[in-house]
Amino acid sequence: MSAKSESAEFFTITELTREFGISTRTIRFYEDEGLIKPVRRGRTRLFRPADRRLLMMILRGKRLGFSIAEIREILNMYRSPPGEEGQMRLLMKRVTERRRELEQKRRDIEETLRELEQVEDACLARLAELGVGR
Repeated sequence: MSAKSESAEFFTITELTREFGISTRTIRFYEDEGLIKPVRRGRTRLFRPADRRLLMMILRGKRLGFSIAEIREILNMYRSPPGEEGQMRLLMKRVTERRRELEQKRRDIEETLRELEQVEDACLARLAELGVGR
């Protein structure tokens, strides 16, 4: 949690980079993508508590493996209708899709590990036939 309280009027880019362990370039990228819109005072970016919460949601989405386009879609559903039920259904759809993708990746990794184990066993058996140890 930031040293400042959630009720602080503004956060600086430096405060957010320290809090979330990300670079200023990352925050500027999310700004360029239109995901967050800080207040500008000259060249200084000032982030409202709402921007900080959006940044937390963006980073959570990235950790969960969502693309920028998917994160944008999820964030936009909170900014406009179809109402809470529609928003929750869309979010559940995205979560289900991501879960399926990850489960398929897990199956693929498990299959690859089994294949590697078979190759390793075959190599060890052949080395034993040749009278050579590991």
